[in-house]
Amino acid sequence: MKNRAISDAKRVIQIEKKALSSLERRLNGSFSDAIDIIYKCKGRIIVTGLGKSGIIAQKIVATFNSTGTPAIFLHSADSVHGDLGMIRRGDVVICISKSGDTFELIQLLLAINQFGVKVISIVGDVDSKLRELSDVIIDASVEQEACPYNLAPTTSTTAALVMGDALAIALLKKKEFTKEEFAMLHPGGILGKKLLLRVSDLMISNSAIPKVKENALFKDVVFEISSKRLGCTCVVDRGGKLKGIITDGDIRRTLQKYESVADIKAKDIMNKTPKLINENMLGETALELMEKYTITQLVITDKNKMPKGVVHMHDLVKAGLG
Repeated sequence: MKNRAISDAKRVIQIEKKALSSLERRLNGSFSDAIDIIYKCKGRIIVTGLGKSGIIAQKIVATFNSTGTPAIFLHSADSVHGDLGMIRRGDVVICISKSGDTFELIQLLLAINQFGVKVISIVGDVDSKLRELSDVIIDASVEQEACPYNLAPTTSTTAALVMGDALAIALLKKKEFTKEEFAMLHPGGILGKKLLLRVSDLMISNSAIPKVKENALFKDVVFEISSKRLGCTCVVDRGGKLKGIITDGDIRRTLQKYESVADIKAKDIMNKTPKLINENMLGETALELMEKYTITQLVITDKNKMPKGVVHMHDLVKAGLG
């Protein structure tokens, strides 16, 4: 039974793969015309479909929106019962249909003629009724569904979905849509965090910054590191300028090196050349520096070398950057 299931799955994949190869070969000027129409659109992209095509339409809408092309979904059946009000002059309508003769879609396109909008149809039958009502027809026909009875929309919906992805990505390239713009639309995602989160958003600042004076005794250094719980402390002069940094590792090495630490001062064990960063640096870049130098903290200073913050690797990882 397991082998049969795998065999059936492979058959589905092979059928759909063959259909997509055929789809690729049939791409022509109609696709380019569709891109030009959408690119010049001053309004929104309205994507509509019924049944399984409607579900595909919603996915295409999501892809358009996430790649910088404003789009909304219009249910074909609901459109002729009041939802036509969402269409405005200057919009572009994209219809998704396997047969190209769906009654509700035909009624929709007949009704929107009054709006003067451009219509692009992605269809499984290029000689269908939709041809007469569309400005551009994109051929998404398939030889057979993956369903063994050639009934359930499978290959046909895959073809329509891939064509929608192709439109969205071709538009992305034509608009020169950047990954930074993508991040702005996905602030909660991993890419958004990598491109938007800066050190200033994640650093410990003000009174939470661990600091001791150069002449602070060893016990006071340990207390400051322990109380601020960042695994380090800044060492500053009388004017508050950064002179160095002491980490947990420095504390351990000092205990191993000296029998008595009572008279040891912060300036005796500090790292005088710690790695420093700017608060405007990307959090991802800060994490890369930590990994490169095998450290877990970085100090942020202002133009006068005054400690302005400390960022810890744990905070970067917690924010989703690691």
